[in-house]
Amino acid sequence: MAAASDSSSSSVRKRRVDSSKTETKSVDSSEEHGAESSGDTEKEKRVTSIQRGTYWLTRIVLLRAVAFIYFVAFSVAYNQNKQLIGENGLMPCKNYLNSVKRYVGGKIGMAAFAYTPSILWLLDWSDMDANLDGIALAGMALSAFVLVTGMANMVIMVTLWVLYHSLVSVGQLWYSFGWESQLLETGFLAIFLCPLWTLSQVPLRCPPSLICIWTFRWLIVRIMLGAGLIKIRGDKCWRDLTCMDYHYETQPVPNPMSYYMHRSPWWFHRFETLSNHLIELVFPFFTFLGRRMCMVNGAIQILFQVVLIVSGNLSFLNWLTIVPSLACFDDASLGFLFHSGGGAKKAVLEIQNEEAAGRKPKPTKGMFIRRVVNISLGILISYLSTPVVLNLLSSRQVMNTSFDPLRIVNTYGAFGSITKERTEVIFQGTLSQDPKDPDAVWKEYQFLCKPGDIYRRPCLISPYHYRLDWLMWFAAFQTYEQSEWVIHIAGRLLSNDSTVLSLLDHNPFQGREIPRWVRGEHFRYKFSQPGSSSAAQGKWWLRKRIGAYFPPVDLEGLRGYFKSRNWPHPHIPRN
Repeated sequence: MAAASDSSSSSVRKRRVDSSKTETKSVDSSEEHGAESSGDTEKEKRVTSIQRGTYWLTRIVLLRAVAFIYFVAFSVAYNQNKQLIGENGLMPCKNYLNSVKRYVGGKIGMAAFAYTPSILWLLDWSDMDANLDGIALAGMALSAFVLVTGMANMVIMVTLWVLYHSLVSVGQLWYSFGWESQLLETGFLAIFLCPLWTLSQVPLRCPPSLICIWTFRWLIVRIMLGAGLIKIRGDKCWRDLTCMDYHYETQPVPNPMSYYMHRSPWWFHRFETLSNHLIELVFPFFTFLGRRMCMVNGAIQILFQVVLIVSGNLSFLNWLTIVPSLACFDDASLGFLFHSGGGAKKAVLEIQNEEAAGRKPKPTKGMFIRRVVNISLGILISYLSTPVVLNLLSSRQVMNTSFDPLRIVNTYGAFGSITKERTEVIFQGTLSQDPKDPDAVWKEYQFLCKPGDIYRRPCLISPYHYRLDWLMWFAAFQTYEQSEWVIHIAGRLLSNDSTVLSLLDHNPFQGREIPRWVRGEHFRYKFSQPGSSSAAQGKWWLRKRIGAYFPPVDLEGLRGYFKSRNWPHPHIPRN
């Protein structure tokens, strides 16, 4: 019995030991499994979190933003170039190119390209309208591709830059705005964001250059400082904080929101003006104070541009100014714009994990060359920035000026002076034989967007741009002797010229006899008061005649004027 008991006891102890071992193994296994699970969790957490300090996603956002602006700019060109600089345009670019050709010695060589960089030198001038349309359509197609796919290479971006440069160089007065140079500078920098040939959102062997990112940041700093300094040195109303009392009403092309913002309380206008100074003169320096402060500046600049977009039709200028502000953000801050399972975001996560594991791509000859190119870009921008910085520091600061023929680095600025009252030039025509007849009935032409009919609601077109409407704003506070192209338009209206009429919204002689006389009348415009009787009648504007802008003219009387300026004399169309 004792032996049996000992045997039984031994068996029990053995089972307990085995059970203990089993429990130990189970615990160990559980701990190992827990450790593996924990490791997987950490790994998963690391995989789904974009790290700071890389700019793969930033590059995609920048390229798409630049492509959007290019698309708008080329669309404007396609719709308006023939009327402005085409064969039968107000300022034919063929005539301009011929004058440049004579100036440089009668040959199309390097001197001609240096004076007017344009591929139009290489094209057949027998059909200039087709050339202009071809350039615009090619630009629209390429920019649409980059916008939709988020992919680009240096070849595409160089092509876009050359195409738009070709238009700006021959655009004369119609392309004399600061945003043309700003788009060319922004487009030039965008070239260096891309690989040479590869088309991929995340080209593995071509990481975004930090130098290139900083050239974009340097651009937004210069844009803002230029705009801020020209204001402080310019109109007194910027210093006494009263400029915004006038801006919404007197800006080139107001929109419906301008009407209401103009009537804001006086203290709000002071706040706006002071905020403008802080945003343009103080916040740009945040760019150099580390990642967070740089992002603060980027966010403020973007918000500022959005406010300007909402409150007026300033072409694509404000949309374009948002682009370099995007360079203030890295992949970690822009990750929310991309789908978690999307190809671009997933590819960036894989790259960052590979780098974290110490597995970086093996350096190649192409990567070395690329590094040399990036350093060269930094040196070039630094060198070309010297006169720009000196201009910023000068008490005689000039704005919207280029110091190099390719417009790679430029000076910027806007609204250094604010007009205190709005004046408009109104074209009128009559069928009367005698323009001095008090019974003569004068009919008004209406432009596409600029104020004219006091009952017409201000338009909303930004980022699109009507170049003629904008130039009419400048003409209104000059004389017709300073803006001779106004008389050119009058002559075209006398012949019901379809080219010029396509730039207008309303022709009062459509389907009728052509006008015998056309004149320009000068009016002072003011917004009506919301809630007033005038507003209740549907009047957005109130106006008062100042006087004649130019006297009544007819075709025969303009013959000598047109001949002296080498303009083709308009012909009366035959039925």
